[in-house]
Amino acid sequence: MKHALLRIAAVALLPLALASCLAPAPYVDRDLGKSMTDMRHAQYINPGADRNMTVPAGLDATAAKSGYEQYEKSFKAPEKNTNTFTIGIGK
Repeated sequence: MKHALLRIAAVALLPLALASCLAPAPYVDRDLGKSMTDMRHAQYINPGADRNMTVPAGLDATAAKSGYEQYEKSFKAPEKNTNTFTIGIGK
């Protein structure tokens, strides 16, 4: 009885096992490296910027200097956290 049940199970599962061997492999080589290339190209804001000689619009010197000084000051005196359980709540 047990051998008959095993034979029936083996015969039923044999086509599934063979079908998994016959399935075509995914076609990976076609797009190999495409995500890296796309990511690198997405970082190019303006590839022809070296040929454009117009002055870019931005901050004036006083505002830029003030912003940079604030940025540097943020590293000199970091905020002290006396309680480790606050996790930045209620700042």
